[in-house]
Amino acid sequence: MSLQILRDVQVVQLDIGVQSAVVWIRDGIIERIESGPYSLPEEAYELIEGKGQLLIPGMIDVHIHGANGFDMMDGSEASIQEVSRACAATGCTSFLVTSVSSTMEDLLAMIRSVKRVVGHEVGARIVGLHLEGPYLNPKRKGMQNEKFLRHPNFEEMKAIFEEADGLIKMVTIAPELPGGMELISFLKEKGVIIAVAHSDATYEEAKQAFEAGASHVTHCFNGMRPIHHRDPGLVVAAFEEEHVSLQAIVDGIHLHPAIIRMMHRLKGPEGMVLITDALQAMGLGDGSYVFGGHHVTVAEGVARLEDGTLASSTVKMNEALRLTIETGISLNDAVQMASATPARLLELDTTGRISTGFDADLVLLNDQFQVQWTMIKGRMI
Repeated sequence: MSLQILRDVQVVQLDIGVQSAVVWIRDGIIERIESGPYSLPEEAYELIEGKGQLLIPGMIDVHIHGANGFDMMDGSEASIQEVSRACAATGCTSFLVTSVSSTMEDLLAMIRSVKRVVGHEVGARIVGLHLEGPYLNPKRKGMQNEKFLRHPNFEEMKAIFEEADGLIKMVTIAPELPGGMELISFLKEKGVIIAVAHSDATYEEAKQAFEAGASHVTHCFNGMRPIHHRDPGLVVAAFEEEHVSLQAIVDGIHLHPAIIRMMHRLKGPEGMVLITDALQAMGLGDGSYVFGGHHVTVAEGVARLEDGTLASSTVKMNEALRLTIETGISLNDAVQMASATPARLLELDTTGRISTGFDADLVLLNDQFQVQWTMIKGRMI
């Protein structure tokens, strides 16, 4: 049996807060956490010095498209692996491979490449697929390529599920499209998370979708009908439904800090999920890219289409965590939004917390929230 002892760390535990502790890890599982006096064992062990730095549970990104110049929609295993590596380097230990609207052929090619990589990841673990589209509303398309957007097609969706072989965990749709409510019923039967975005749904249409089984909002406020005092729309409907959780791109661009604080007040950390929504520019920075069939320019870290439309994000998970705290949200709540809440959303019962019996998916951060190392089930990345 393999024993690792991680000492002199400031451990973030959601039910306790931050405390100095020693973490015992056996065979990739957290065995115990000691905050008081301790003695080292006589058996063989690996000692890891934390140097008084912050230890958080591995973060989980439910919405990422690419990193380090690699776009996961290109159908190659190399791109999937590079994103896995990049996620781990930024403190993310699990992620959903996320599509953009495309041809059926390109989507199936991406799914096949994911299936070949699952279980052999070089970094963060793939815990499923997030299909963002293609059943989205052109009126709220954002960076989604309109030529690939279409109304729900059940034969097409059945073929996608058949190819994915149980990997699909989340699907983002516009429920107001013809066939949208029937699609919610289909997805509910499949047991996946039904998310809403790139949608022009009215308040009433959104309420109907949430009552029918939708339970999540992708990149809240972005790619949807805005709030108006006589037309509250999708966002207000989501605020009113206790079971509906919200994604937040906290990058200093997509959401004003006051909006982030409002989301937090209304939903709490258990109802908010930090995401990157990153394209392949994450990790590379400014330059020109092709994403979703569009030419994208990244300048000063902001990705835009030629018409100025925001085109995903370049933020990293550790940066999103830091920026969330800078808005005034507590460290404990921000960590919950990055780890425990997405873990609960995805029904990952043994990750997302630093607690006895949980996977040793851990991240050590310095006081600038820079990643010192990432550990996945006891394995240093």
